[in-house]
Amino acid sequence: MKVTLERNHLLKSLGHVHRVVERRNTYPILANVLIKASEDRLELRATDLDIEVTESVPAMVATPGTTTVPAHTLYEIVRKLADGAEVKLETEGGEQMLLTSGRSRFHLACLSPDSFPDLKSGSFGHTFSIPAEALRELIERTQFAISTEETRYYLNGIYFHTVENSQTGMVLRAVATDGHRMARAEAGAPEGSSGMPGIIVPKKTVGEVQKLLDGAEGDVAVEVSDTKIRFKLGTVVLLSKLIEGTFPDYERVTPKNNDKEMTVDRATFATAVDRVSTIASDRGGKAVKLSARDGQLELSVTNPDHGTASEELAVAFETDGFEIGFNARYLLDIIAQIRSESAVFLFNDAGSPTLVKEAGEARALYVLMPMRV
Repeated sequence: MKVTLERNHLLKSLGHVHRVVERRNTYPILANVLIKASEDRLELRATDLDIEVTESVPAMVATPGTTTVPAHTLYEIVRKLADGAEVKLETEGGEQMLLTSGRSRFHLACLSPDSFPDLKSGSFGHTFSIPAEALRELIERTQFAISTEETRYYLNGIYFHTVENSQTGMVLRAVATDGHRMARAEAGAPEGSSGMPGIIVPKKTVGEVQKLLDGAEGDVAVEVSDTKIRFKLGTVVLLSKLIEGTFPDYERVTPKNNDKEMTVDRATFATAVDRVSTIASDRGGKAVKLSARDGQLELSVTNPDHGTASEELAVAFETDGFEIGFNARYLLDIIAQIRSESAVFLFNDAGSPTLVKEAGEARALYVLMPMRV
């Protein structure tokens, strides 16, 4: 193999593919990136056996060929080369790859590409395109609520499915929950997505897709089967296994009869919660108490080791003498997702889940379990 290409093109592609490679691997080949030179393109591919990312970049190919080299090492070398530099890659007898750029020379150990794993994609029953902005918003509004508890593996991702919304018609809905809070967001269902199976996209895949979508424009092609999902964005293709399991019936825990409505200024409320929670105890679950009376909401925290804190702010709330407690960090995570100037809380009682949404027509809903304080 003998190929020449521009450093910035190579760095951008390596930035996309090398992230899926784990720092520690049982199998040495999984630490490597597959490099394939053919015609006028250089294809890069990396995998952790659950996710596979492939991208091709323009290159001047003198001699076609395929090899694998350590992914993170190659990325760090290219990252430290001069901006706009020309990079030459050449294999020497199949055991080493010579990388030259200006006066820099690196010899990298190669492993045979014959043993590089291939995630067989199989056939996809549903194919559709969704604007990058819409997919990015679905992920941003829900990914914070993904559970990290490995015993409940079916919660370790975002649940995507299509559903009929009585007000807006068919929608593509994303849901995530860790049992303490739930996030739900919707976008118009793309043509071809209707009837797709409900799928759970793993947290790592969600994170990689989110990075690919950063600053991206145009449409993302999505292909779905019962076991895998594939995203195509420009020259990048991300293939991932899905989480096998049944996502819980989130509709059962979505409040239907919460009739105590409180409207607060989002920014004022967020800064107040952040201030009073400064002295909250991690041992106590960062608990903050909300007490409403006479159009005022008092936020208070009690920490036996550090003291107390309280702050009042004006709210629109017709119910007096109402108290409820929340985990301050969970509360702030949800408020951070509210895009309107006001946040609307719908309560039932101090022991029941609370519904949080934006003022006006909301395309996202959040459920938060209360705490005893």
